[in-house]
Amino acid sequence: MSHSHDHNDDHHDHAHAPAVSADNERKVLLAFVLTFSFMIVEVVGGVLSGSLALLADAGHMLTDAAALALAYAAFRFGQRAADAKRTFGYLRLEVVAGLINAIALFAIVGWIAYEAWGRFRQPHDVLAGPMLAVAIAGLLINVLVLWILTRGDGEHVNIKGAALHVMGDLLGSVGAIVAAVVISFTGWMPIDPILSVVVSLLILRSAWTLAAKSLHILLEGAPDNAAPAQIERHLIAAVPGVAAVNHIHVWSITSGRILATLHVRPKDDADARAVVQSVERELKTRFEIEHATVAVEWNEDADPCSLSRVAAAARCHGHEHGHDHRAHDRGHPHGGLEYAQ
Repeated sequence: MSHSHDHNDDHHDHAHAPAVSADNERKVLLAFVLTFSFMIVEVVGGVLSGSLALLADAGHMLTDAAALALAYAAFRFGQRAADAKRTFGYLRLEVVAGLINAIALFAIVGWIAYEAWGRFRQPHDVLAGPMLAVAIAGLLINVLVLWILTRGDGEHVNIKGAALHVMGDLLGSVGAIVAAVVISFTGWMPIDPILSVVVSLLILRSAWTLAAKSLHILLEGAPDNAAPAQIERHLIAAVPGVAAVNHIHVWSITSGRILATLHVRPKDDADARAVVQSVERELKTRFEIEHATVAVEWNEDADPCSLSRVAAAARCHGHEHGHDHRAHDRGHPHGGLEYAQ
């Protein structure tokens, strides 16, 4: 078995990853401290003012704090080295944290809707002044936390999950401000539960998106920019020595960490090493696949009618020569020499 490695690229990737993780870890920890501290303030303000919008926002901030704590723990565990039982380490904990964040969002939406229905049927008096002051302070805190989280690696599934929580909470603060202003000028109390429901629907949309993305990774679905059909078409078009590509499997270990396995049949067995190296380069540059295992399907050892679909028909009809007769006479199954990026 032979292997082909790009040591410089590997070194660069591994050197960059810890820096990004450490930066994410610091951002999440700071966001947690700010969110948890103001959540206590908002609970007190909601109770004193009698505002459901503030209490709903405080409940959402509680899930924010829990989500951020979970995200921080996931980053800490995710840095643990791989071992004999977990050969990819604990990277998937970050995706699991994202899924739990989404489930927490669904739960808080249900709670807001339940409370809002009760308040709408029997409106409660709300003190607009304290409600407005706390809601404005909450908006400022949420803007600050969102700014912290979206700096740098904002596309990471765990960072995105925490940011979605904060965005929902920011909208909650806006809703509370609007409700306080309306109550202050008109005295119409039902606006408080109504705006709580509006905010909960916005949160629901974010939760659905996050849950779908996390589940897709956990189910080892292909990334949007690296579907098997795309990879096959690109490699056949971009690498001259490739006759066929099949058995393509591509998935993400965690956000931004893409792996793949595939079989490649070269047009000429003598060019196998060069073909594999070109395939690995294309996978990395075009599809951002961090690690690829490429198995070579040899022409001389294969049954000509069992090869991949691109050239099998031509071989079976005798349009290609060279090693065909020897391969058919021996009748060996196709072999696989793996090259790992």
